[in-house]
Amino acid sequence: MVATLLCVIVVVVGAWVRLTNAGLGCPDWPGCYGQVHPSQVAEIAGNANAYQKALNEMVHRYIVGALALAILGLAAFSVWNRRDPAQPRVLPWVIVALVVLQALLGMWTVTLLLKPLIVTLHLLGGLATLSMLWWLALTPERRELKAAERPVRNLAIVAMAVVITQISLGGWTSTNYATAACAEFPTCHGSWWPDMDFANAFVLWRGLGIDYEGGVLDGPARVAIHYSHRLGAYLTALVLLLLVMGVWRRGQTMFTRAAGTAVLIALILQVLIGMNLVWQGWPLWLGTLHNAGAAAVVLAMVALLRCLAPRPAGGPVRLRS
Repeated sequence: MVATLLCVIVVVVGAWVRLTNAGLGCPDWPGCYGQVHPSQVAEIAGNANAYQKALNEMVHRYIVGALALAILGLAAFSVWNRRDPAQPRVLPWVIVALVVLQALLGMWTVTLLLKPLIVTLHLLGGLATLSMLWWLALTPERRELKAAERPVRNLAIVAMAVVITQISLGGWTSTNYATAACAEFPTCHGSWWPDMDFANAFVLWRGLGIDYEGGVLDGPARVAIHYSHRLGAYLTALVLLLLVMGVWRRGQTMFTRAAGTAVLIALILQVLIGMNLVWQGWPLWLGTLHNAGAAAVVLAMVALLRCLAPRPAGGPVRLRS
C-alpha cells in the first residue's frame, strides 16, 4: 500500500513537472547540470528561473527513486516469502521490469527533448505501474463469480481499454501543447466541427533533434488533437455509465457495487475538472488535478476489476500488502 501511495505522488508530481514546463529543467540524466542536487543550477545556467525548473524535476526524480526502492523491496519479499502459496511471485518482478523501462523512458524524455511519443509512453507507464501496485495491494474476495456478473466483467475489461485509450489521447494532447487549442466548451472556435488537421496531428514519430518544448504543431493540428480528446471523453463517459449501471444491477456483493459507485464518482469529478479547465483558462492547479483525476479513474477501475476476479473459496488467503 505504501508503494501505491508513493506511485500516486509520482504521477501527480510528474504532471506538475510537465505542466510547469520543467521537463527539460535538467538537461542531463540522472543528475542535473552534473550535480546531484540543483542548488548550483542558477549559477551554472546563469538564470534564476532555471533553478525552480530544475528543482521541480529533481524532486520528481527523488520521489521516483524512493518508489523504485519500495518496489525492489516488494520483489525481494516475494522471494523471501515464496513458500507462502498466497504470495504473488510474478507480478512484483513484472513491476520491477516496468520501473526499469520507466527509467529509460525518463532518460529519453530528456535526451530526446520531450518527444511526444516518449513522454506519453512515460505517462502510460506510470499509470500501469500504479495499476499493478494497486492490484497487488487489494485482497480478492473469496467467492465464485456468479453467472450474472460475467457480462459485467467482460464490459469492465472493454471499459478499461477505452479508459487507457482516452488517457493516451490526454497524454498526446498535453505533450503536444494542445490543451489550450480550444478556448471554449462544448464548442471549439465557435463551431461543433472546427478546422482540424488530422494528417499532422497524429504523426507518432518525427525526426531527431527537434525540441518539443512549447510544441511544434500549427493551430489546426493542435485543434484536431484537442477535439479528438473531447470526443474520446464523450465515448468514455458513455461506456463507464453503462458499466456502472450493469454493476448496480448485476453485482452480487457490497464491495462490487461500492467499486462501481467509485468509478461513477471518479468519472463525474474528472468530467467537471475537464470542463472547468477550459472555462477557467487552464490554471496550473486544475491541470495537475486533471491528471490526478485520470489516476483516480484508473484506481477505481482496477478495484472494480479486482472485485470481478474473486478467488474461489478453497484458494489460499493473501494478506493485504
